[in-house]
Amino acid sequence: QVQLVESGGGSVPTGGSLGLSCAASGRSIGAYTMGWFRQAPGKEREFVGYISSSGGRTYYSDSVKGRFTISRDNAKNTVWLQMNSLKPEDTAVYRCAASGLSMPTAPVEYRAWGQGTQVTVSS
Repeated sequence: QVQLVESGGGSVPTGGSLGLSCAASGRSIGAYTMGWFRQAPGKEREFVGYISSSGGRTYYSDSVKGRFTISRDNAKNTVWLQMNSLKPEDTAVYRCAASGLSMPTAPVEYRAWGQGTQVTVSS
């Protein structure tokens, strides 16, 4: 099974930028759609976006579209989430996940998860 570890979280001011990394081990992620989710205290886990196995297609939730960018390098077994123009409502624990499906937007469609990294955006 693939293991995923996120890094790069921290605290940033409103309008700032932050980049997260998701490092995979155990097996190649080349066959997986890779997604990002976030969860704030007291709220449901929220879909952020995904990138197709080849990196040729991305899809984002309306709340982050135009501000966040997902990329991947299968040779490095790594996925990134670049976050720009951050808002206080982006504050959450961010997790990366791997799916065997082509267009997964629900948590149940993912088979492996990282433990998460905290992102805090101050107002």
